[in-house]
Formats: sequence, structure tokens, C-alpha cells
Amino acid sequence: MSDLRKGPFHLTNTLTRKKEEFIPLRPPHVGLYVCGPTVYSDVHLGNVRTFTSFDVLYRWLMHIGYTVRYVRNITDVGHLLGDAADGEDRISKGARAEQLEPMEVVQKYTNGFHAVMRLFNNLDPSIEPTATGHLLEQVEMVQRILKSGFAYESNGSVYFDVPKYAEKHGYGGLSGRKIDELLANTRGTEGQEEKRNALDFAIWKNAGPEHLMKWNSPWGVGFPGWHLECSVMSTKYLGSTFDIHGGGMDLKFPHHECEIAQSVAADGQVPVRYWMHTNMLTVNGRKMSKSEGNGFTPEELLSGDHKLLEKGYSPMTVRFFMLQCHYASTLDFSNAAMQAAEKGLARLMAAMELLPGLKASETSDADIEALGSRCYAAMNDDLNTPVMIAELFEGVRIINSVNDGKMSLDAARISKLKDLFDTMVFDVLGLRKEKESDGNDSVLDGLVQEFISMRAEAKARKDFAASDAVRDKLLKLGIVLKDTKDGTTWERG
Repeated sequence: MSDLRKGPFHLTNTLTRKKEEFIPLRPPHVGLYVCGPTVYSDVHLGNVRTFTSFDVLYRWLMHIGYTVRYVRNITDVGHLLGDAADGEDRISKGARAEQLEPMEVVQKYTNGFHAVMRLFNNLDPSIEPTATGHLLEQVEMVQRILKSGFAYESNGSVYFDVPKYAEKHGYGGLSGRKIDELLANTRGTEGQEEKRNALDFAIWKNAGPEHLMKWNSPWGVGFPGWHLECSVMSTKYLGSTFDIHGGGMDLKFPHHECEIAQSVAADGQVPVRYWMHTNMLTVNGRKMSKSEGNGFTPEELLSGDHKLLEKGYSPMTVRFFMLQCHYASTLDFSNAAMQAAEKGLARLMAAMELLPGLKASETSDADIEALGSRCYAAMNDDLNTPVMIAELFEGVRIINSVNDGKMSLDAARISKLKDLFDTMVFDVLGLRKEKESDGNDSVLDGLVQEFISMRAEAKARKDFAASDAVRDKLLKLGIVLKDTKDGTTWERG
């Protein structure tokens, strides 16, 4: 590990509301858990921002020498509409709407999620467990919580007793919510007579005959609660106490608060040492939502096929745009901001193309070691990607000045500068070159190939409507797909 990498890494711990030095429980090993998608619909741009932020965390931890086990789950059962203790499961509702089996819905949107992650160059996690793959472990955790006295059975469902737990262990420390205020602001249990308290949440839910997804349990036929799966899978693969748990800030309460309570009630240990939360994505200053009419999918952003978009933007432009804002700050989308990011990324990549051909001198006018130190310091300061990118643009200025003959660098410093840019731009920020090597086509071959993969997956599962939709989207961009015996090729129409 170089001297630059030895600087301590600090991150903001949501639990303590402080920026703290990161000290792993079992160095050099790090356990990282991030709440993954509920696969009942297409992944949205806010999800992409969250997963990209944790992708950078994963890359940085590995770069500074840690061995990281990154666990990101797939929620394929138990996530109820409105996150309430009753109501229909999101997967079941999606299955009814699309007239598919629930696991067809799960597979369809899991495939779509993976395709989007590949588009934006996010690394695969070490383990990607599913809720339905860990039903036995969830039943066992429910039994441990019942044994500890912090849950109760009611009509085939099992509920977590929040007030009883709070009396002994406290509740709301992560989110800053106070139990007395929560109780005062909640309605009674009218319509939810199975529960003792309005704050109680289901850790196992009784399933009626109309429910599509259900399993046998000691309490009857039912399905696990949404909060339970993350407590089970995080501790199964990372241990009863592990290093970092991440997710969007919208999960802080109740999801993550409930995770803590469940783990403490079941096993007597606080499960997570550092909590990290990403902030929301807004559009022209307003929260992205369907009701506002300002929500668009990653595919619409790439194609430009939305009323709010002036044009389509490449995947790396979107990634670069997201990383120009700190993960804990609100990120506001606008066409002007996207176009500025597009120009900035082009400048960055153009400078990197110049690096191998820079003419070395015997003297040097710039301190490349100091530039590198500032880049590492920025990343060690709570993953401050905007500051690190600003430092890279100081490097761009140096490259352009040397290329124009206005500054000089010796061969050793040119080599250091190239290593720094390759490391920070490709390895850490996760950007990649999007232009073909011959530079003859303005459409990115990598992007088209990802759409071809999505189309092939749709055809394989006999979802011909989705397959045709991919083809039609590409046709709007002037891309014609041709199916041959050797595979699918493309050309400009």
C-alpha cells in the first residue's frame, strides 16, 4: 500500500451524526450490506444514484487495500404496499397487473435491474441473496424474537412489540424519532385489531387464500415481513455485527430502524457499526415522483424519450453527473446540469487521450505528488467525489498546458499523472471510455450491446412485448437491429 493510501478514511455515520474514522471490525476484511431493489417494477433513477454511490464506496475500500464482502439483496417477497403491516405484497400486485406468476415478475425486473447496473458500470456485489431464498432463516429469527419476549402471535401473524422493545433498548436512535412522539402521532389500531400497538410491525404475516406468495410456518401459512429479510441476510453473510450498512435516506425509517430492533431482539447485539445513507434526487428542484409527472426511467434518460428531456445522455455522462455531487447531498437534475456534465466529461476524457503522447522535459512546473495527495485526501474525506473531480480538472489544466508547450513535466511526473488519472477515473469513479476506438460512429456500441442483451433476455423468457419495445427504442435512435444465425448485429438506419 502506497503512502497516499495510508491516510485514514473517514465517513459520516448516520447513527452518531458525526464524521468518523473508519476502523473495520476485522481488518483487512470489511463487511458491507446495501439494501437492494424490490423487483416489482423498473428501477428508477433515484435507485441508480444510490447504487452508484455505494459502488464508489466498494471501489474505494478495495483500492485502499481492504478485502470487501459486498452483500446487496433482492427483495422478492414481503414488501407491502405503503410499508404498512397489512395490505398486498408489491410483487403480488405486480403479478396481478401483468397477469404473470409472481416469480415471472421477479425474474423480469431482476434481469432489468442487472442490465441497468451494467449500463452504468456498477460492479457486481460479492453476494446477491434473495428473500425467498432465506425463508428458513427468517422463520428462525422470528422464533428467536418471540423467545426474547419482543414479539407476539396474533391470528397467524407475528408482530414486533415496538413499545416493549423501546422500554428496554430504546427505539429511534438512527432516525432521530422519539417513541413518545411516534405513539402520540399514530392512529389507534382500528382496522388492525391483530396488533397491540399502532407502531408494531409484522415480522410474519398471515396469508389468506387469495394471496399469491405464501409458505408454511409454525404460525400457519404466510410470508415474512419486509424488514426481517435484511436483518437475516446481512447477519448471515457478514456476522451478527458488521461494518457498514447502506441505503437511501428514505429507508432510514422505518426500515433500517426496524432492522436494528429485530437484530437486537433476536441476538442481543447491535448489528451495524457505521450506517450510510444517500440523499434524494430532484428534478428542477422538485422531488421526482409519478404524481409530479417528472419521473423518468434510466432508459428514457439515455434515449431522450421524455417530455422533460431535451436530448438523450450517455450512461457515463449520467454517472459523471451523479458523482459531481456528494452522496449525502440532494442531487438536482436539469438539462443544463446534464449538458454541463457532458462537456466536462468530454474535457476529462480528451485530456486523458493526450497523456500518452505528452513530450517529456528535464524540468517540471507542477507538483504531481501534491495533486495526488489532494485527490486521496478528498476521497478519504467521506468519499468527497466533487472535490476529487475538481482536483482532476486541475490535472486537466496541467495536461493541456504541457501539450500546448506552456508548462513542462519530466517523464517520471507524466507517468505519475497517467497512473493517477487511470486510477481515479476508471478504478475509483468507475467511468469508462464510451467512444469506439476508430471514432467513426457517434452512437456508443457498448450502450447498444447492453440493449441487445436486454432484448435477448426478454425473448428468452418469451416476453415478446418487452423485446419489441427494446427494438423500437433503438429504431427511434436510428439504430437498426439485424438478427442473424450468428447473433444480433446493428447498424445506423
